[in-house]
Amino acid sequence: MEISLTTPALLFPAISLLLLAYTNRFLALANLIRSLHARYMTEKDVKIKAQISNLKKRVILIRNMQLLGISSLFFCVVSMFTIYQEYQMAGSIIFGFSLVLLMISLLLSIIEIQISVKALNIQMGDIEK
Repeated sequence: MEISLTTPALLFPAISLLLLAYTNRFLALANLIRSLHARYMTEKDVKIKAQISNLKKRVILIRNMQLLGISSLFFCVVSMFTIYQEYQMAGSIIFGFSLVLLMISLLLSIIEIQISVKALNIQMGDIEK
C-alpha cells in the first residue's frame, strides 16, 4: 500500500488534542492528590488513603497514555521522513506502527475512565446511604 506524505500528517491535530486532554487529566489528578495528601496528613482517614491509591493507578495510566501518544506522534514524523526519502514500504510500516501505538493509548484512556467512574460511584454510594 502506498501512502502519501500528507497521510501521517493528518494525525498531527488529533494526537495534539489528545495529548492536551491527557495533560489536563494529569494536572487535575495531581491537584486532587496534593489536596487529599494534605487532608490525610491531618485526618489519617482510611478512605482518603484508598482514594490516593486509586488516583496513583490513574496517574500511572495517564503517564503511559501520554508516552504512547508522544511515541505515536514521533513515529508519524519518522514515517513522513521515510516517505519523503522515498522509502514507501518502510514509511507505511512505521505509520502502521504509530497507529497501533495510538490505539493502545486510546485503550488505556478507556481503562482510566472506567476506573474514574468506579471511584465516583463509590463516592456517591456514601451519599445514597
